[in-house]
Amino acid sequence: MPGILKVEGLSHRYNSNWAIRDINIEIDQYGAVGLLGSNGAGKSTTMNIMCGVLRQTEGHVYIRGVDIRKDPELAKREIGFLPQDAPLYTDLTIDEYLTYCAELRLIPKEKIKNAVGEVKERCGIAHFSHRLIRNLSGGYRQRVGIAQAIIHKPRLVILDEPANGLDPNQLIEVRKLIREIAQEHVVLISSHILSEIHLLCKEVIMIEAGRVVFADSMTAFNDYIQPHSLSMRLENPPPAAGMLAVRGVTRVEFLTDRQVRVYFDSDEEITERLVAASIQHGWRLREIHLDKGLLDDVFKQLSTQSQP
Repeated sequence: MPGILKVEGLSHRYNSNWAIRDINIEIDQYGAVGLLGSNGAGKSTTMNIMCGVLRQTEGHVYIRGVDIRKDPELAKREIGFLPQDAPLYTDLTIDEYLTYCAELRLIPKEKIKNAVGEVKERCGIAHFSHRLIRNLSGGYRQRVGIAQAIIHKPRLVILDEPANGLDPNQLIEVRKLIREIAQEHVVLISSHILSEIHLLCKEVIMIEAGRVVFADSMTAFNDYIQPHSLSMRLENPPPAAGMLAVRGVTRVEFLTDRQVRVYFDSDEEITERLVAASIQHGWRLREIHLDKGLLDDVFKQLSTQSQP
């Protein structure tokens, strides 16, 4: 039985510059897989080739054993793709747009209505069926984008920066939807945000400078994450001593009156403890996220190790 996705020796260059070199990936079980990399690392090039949007210079991509270069129509029946900028026609209603997408995906005419109804329910957008897409919030537009990617029930769903531009409440809802989809599909999530991959994925593939520098479980990836920091925005911040009293916090640095950088050990529950402390003591937490510098350090460490 062929795997769902197999990438062999994938390389591509623009003019004389190689964007990616010798990418090898194999996925044969449902679940969420993170494609992690800094901006310009080669993630988009890799995804575009996987989806048949771009013709590679070297190598092969197989979708359920079908070479996408030799038989793109058959291979693409098993692929759903949501690019970073969702391909939405904002002058259509949700029903009109998803019906159009179903037709593009060659769903038989007599099955389109059921397919549209099912995907609307799954993505939580059925109550907006007749609303113009231009009148939807960013979170609901993203849901419509995901709906078009899964309407034909593909084995492989590729999402490029699905958290881009969403507010915290929208992020929570979209993450929940992605987790549900990953139970019945391979969901390949591209991002440069470590926290998003960490929350959603059990497997990680990291690309840097056009090459795979890591491909393993999130548990193995966590071994590279040394004691680090996160940033918090608080409406009513306490003195540094108040945060240092939270178990796991090692140092506190005030960046502004309300922006704080908190350094902590490798305790995985530190975020939950800080949120709980904020609620208990009235710090009025408005934002919390891992500092990007941490991810840069991981890239540097893994990239150095991968060099011959």
